[in-house]
This record gives sequence, structure tokens and C-alpha cells, in this order.
Amino acid sequence: MKLVQVWLAVCLVLALPTAGTAQQGVDFPVAASSKVLGYGPLWVASGMGFLKREGLDSEVSAMRGTAPAMQALVSDSIHVALAANDGPIGLVEKGLDIAMIACGSKTTHMIMGGKGFKTYEDLRGATIGSSTLTSGTAFLLKRVLKSKGLEYPRDYNLVNVGGSGPAFTALGTGNIAAAILAVPINFRAQEMGFNLIGKVTDVFPNYLLSSFSVRRGWAEAHRKEVVHFLKAVLQARKWLDENREAGAEFLAKELDIKPKLARKGLDYYLASKAWEPDLSIDIDGLKTVVDIYAEQAKLADGAPNPEKYLDTSYLHEAWKELGWK
Repeated sequence: MKLVQVWLAVCLVLALPTAGTAQQGVDFPVAASSKVLGYGPLWVASGMGFLKREGLDSEVSAMRGTAPAMQALVSDSIHVALAANDGPIGLVEKGLDIAMIACGSKTTHMIMGGKGFKTYEDLRGATIGSSTLTSGTAFLLKRVLKSKGLEYPRDYNLVNVGGSGPAFTALGTGNIAAAILAVPINFRAQEMGFNLIGKVTDVFPNYLLSSFSVRRGWAEAHRKEVVHFLKAVLQARKWLDENREAGAEFLAKELDIKPKLARKGLDYYLASKAWEPDLSIDIDGLKTVVDIYAEQAKLADGAPNPEKYLDTSYLHEAWKELGWK
């Protein structure tokens, strides 16, 4: 009799649907403009299951720059884009319904010089590498150099060599005299004998490099999913704070970098709060971005109020659901 009861119980369990099939997640595609440490909380949210636990079936794609990420967002190929802030700002200025909803990261970029280039003055007449010529870190690089008395294109040449990885390679081959590199690539450059000319934060301490963006219309119609997405990223950010060894190990594998470099980079991001613990958007940091964009784009009415580009209601709702505020 007992054997029959056990057999019936086993059959009943086998007949029940598994959690994965019973509760299939909501399709929620996301894209980042590149696969870098600066977007660490997003990679953790995806790879460590935080998005899945929030009921989202998210494929996180790495794009080749801000422009493709913004194009994917506008075309509804993705629901959220993580990219440099000049991307969403530019689209809003073109009349599109884009809004930044949470902080990605502040800048950690540093200007690294090749052999024989140790100061800003050494860069006069030199060729410098950037990820683009007309957006993102190129804007930032030009403003930093301008603050040091170097005007573009009068005093130096600027070439597009790609992101920090390709820029580091170009620096190593001697094809460029200097490059703007993000953490932790800059640390690797220093280990190889390249020179730290200066940190961007020496000139712009709170420069808000990137943010999570959505289409306003779509997000309002899918508020619940957007809030769940932010809850996942918030919890991933907190997990990195509380699990630094495991976090460095995960990021080293995810980003294919040496564990020592991943740990050093992670420590830098956390210590400098380049990732805001609550993903809040630093208005002063965003204002600097808007000011630089307005100057480069020659906006007729000057720099708009940064609030024009924001909708932080989703973030506030995520804080509330997590009991953080």
C-alpha cells in the first residue's frame, strides 16, 4: 500500500509544470552601447538572474556604439538602451519621445599618453585617439583639452580608433600619441608603462556619461515591466557592493578580462560612486553633458534645463517597491 502511495505522489510531482514553464518571463530586450565594465550592474542583472527573478526574459545585447543602441530603441527592437547621454539628448532635440530613467555611470575616463607624452602640453601637434569624432567621449575629450589650453583642430589631430580596447591597442602600436581610456583599461596601460596625463574627473568631477533610456510612450504603457527592470538593476548594483570578490570573478569572465584587473576596476567604480548606489541621476553631472552638447550642436536657444530629458518616476516607484526610500 505504501509503495502505491509513493508511486502516486511521484506521478503527481512529475505531472506538475516546472517553475520555468509555469511562469514564463515577459520578453524584455535590452541593449548597451558596448560591453564594458562601466555597464557592470546591467551585466550582473542579466548574468546573475536578477532580471529573471523580476519576471523578465531579457536578452541583453552589446551594440557597437551609442548610435546603433539609440536606433534600436527608436525602432522598438529593444525596450531599454544603456548608452552615452549625448544619444538620448540628440534624439529629444530631434523631436523623438525619449527619456532617461536612471543613471548608468559617471565617467572614469583618463587620458593616457604614449612613450614620451607625459603632459597636456606634450600633446600639442599630436594625434589623439577617441571612440568617435562627433559624440560621446570625443565631446568630453575636447572639453578637457580645451581647459588645458589645447583647441581642436588647431592644436592637435583627433582620430576615431574605437572604444577603450581598440584605443589601447592603437596606443601600444604607436599610431597615436594619447587616448582617452576608461577604467580598467587605463590601469592595464599604466602597468605597461604608458603615462597618466590626467583624469577627466579633475576637470569634470560629476560628468554623467551614460543613462538608461526608454521611449516615453512605450514605457508609460508598460510601466510595470520598466519598474521591474529597474528593481533588478538596483539589486544587482547592491549585490556588487556586498559581494566584491564574487562580483569581480563574474565580471572577469563576462568581460573576458584578467581577474586582478576586474577587481581593481570594480573597486574603483564602487569607491568613486561612478555607479550611483540608487541609480539616481546627478542633475549637475547631466547639466555638464547638456552644456557640452548644446555647444557642439550649436543649439539656437543655448543649453536646455536637464529635466527636459528625464522621467525618474519609474525609478522612484522601484525604490518604493524595494522599500529603499
